Parts: sequence; C-alpha cells; structure tokens
Amino acid sequence: MDSVEGAGTIAIVTDSTSDLPAELRDAYEITVVPLNVTIEGETWLDGVMTQQEFFDRMRAAATLPTTSQPSVGSFVDVYTEALKTAAHVISVHISSELSGTMASAHAAAERFAGKVSVFDSRNLSGGLGFVVIETARAAHEGLSVAEVLARTEQARDRVQMIVGLDNLDNLVKGGRVGRVAAFMGSMLNLKVTLTVKDGAFEPVARTRGGKAALEHTLNWCSERIGDARKGAFCVMHALAEDRAEWLTEKLRERFDITELYTVPTGSVIATHTGTGWGVAFLPER
Repeated sequence: MDSVEGAGTIAIVTDSTSDLPAELRDAYEITVVPLNVTIEGETWLDGVMTQQEFFDRMRAAATLPTTSQPSVGSFVDVYTEALKTAAHVISVHISSELSGTMASAHAAAERFAGKVSVFDSRNLSGGLGFVVIETARAAHEGLSVAEVLARTEQARDRVQMIVGLDNLDNLVKGGRVGRVAAFMGSMLNLKVTLTVKDGAFEPVARTRGGKAALEHTLNWCSERIGDARKGAFCVMHALAEDRAEWLTEKLRERFDITELYTVPTGSVIATHTGTGWGVAFLPER
C-alpha cells in the first residue's frame, strides 16, 4: 500500500494487541505502543519474538507467561513526540475489561491539557485493528477531532469478531475466563468459539471437532454480517496458519470482500488464547 500523503493535525496511537499489519501502520503513520510479556522472569516487548519463537518458549516454561500494560511513561513519551507535529492525539486501545492499558493511557493523557483523547475499543486483535484503521482514515480526511471520534465510535459499534480456541487452558490460567467459566463443561475434543461483548469474552458455541468449528465460524460471520454480505475482513491465527488459509479461501467465496488481511496474533494475545484462529470484520455501511 502506498503511503498516505499529508498526516493532517491528528496523530493516531494504538497498542500492540491491535495486531495491525505493518503496511497499514506505515501507510497511516500509526504509532504502536507495545505491551510486555514475561516468561520465567525475563521480559520482552510484544512483537519482538516471532509467533513460533514465543510458543516454543511458552511450552518450555514451567509456568504460563504473564503480560502487563505499557507504563505511563511509555505513553507520555509517545504523546510528547506525536504532539511535536500534530495538534491532537487520538489513542485507541484494547478493552479496559481485558487489560490495564487504558488506565496507563488515561494517566499519561492527563498531562497534556486536553490534547490527547483516549478511546476504549472494547475489543482486541483484529477487532481493535479495524477501529484503529477507521480512526486513522478519518483523521487523514482532515476531519475535526470530534468528527474523527464519532467515526471511531461508529466503527466500534459495527465491528464483529469471533475467536476459535483449541482449548481454554491459557484463558483459565491467565484469569481471563469471566463469563466463559460456566460454559466450559467437559472439553473432550470440543472447540470453543468466543466473541467480545461489552469489552469482555462472551461464549458463542462448543463444537465437536476442528472442521465443524471452522464451519461454525463462517456461519456465525454470515449471520452477523446480514444482508450486506460486503465488508473488510481480518483473519487472525495463533500457530494455525493452515486454518487461517482455509478461512481466507472460504471467506472470499462467501462474501464481497473490500479488504482482507491475515495476521499472526502477538505474544500478549497468544499468552491468553493459546493456539486457535479468529475472524474480525467491519461490514460496509
């Protein structure tokens, strides 16, 4: 994708859980603040390790990795740099129900006298990514801060995401179960699909066998996109590239796709999900 000319007066910031493809980060000059992942006392910035490297380390570790939000200072540094060339910053982040990232961003924003707006996407990964992309596009159209934030809110309300997990082990160990807990039951050969509702994971279905779970994923997308049948899609995967390729092919057959991205989930997301897949989409208005 060619670089977008003219950054305008609004800078866009997000965090690494958005899993944004590099070409979109570059094209819209989006600054990404990384979260942290710690494995047996050693800490890395999210995105430093490849997905395979991360899973190898996680599997070799005696305990599940832990994750943490960026520091307030990290956001202060990013906002300070952005405001050297922009009049305002819009900072769009992972759901406050799933991470403390919003709290760090808010604390940093308070130091900039109203020049930084922090927005809770109530989503993550590809779902968050689409909200960020829509925000950046609105900013590059030269809209006012209020108009850009209105577009951001509209995108948050429209975006849909479903995630399929091979098991719930990481979700349970990481304490992110919430409303999923009562849904677990016996997990023998069952694949669980989840969505994000009100910023937290919400169970969708338990499906016996991987193929049935993938078919269910497609059918759920069909139900949620409705009669429009047209939109932008993002396929996410955590050590499930073969399933991501299958989903990509089937999505192309089933929908009128305006954009399609395939992304590996980062280390922070993968810590809590383990292996699996996901589809996020933004229906065309």
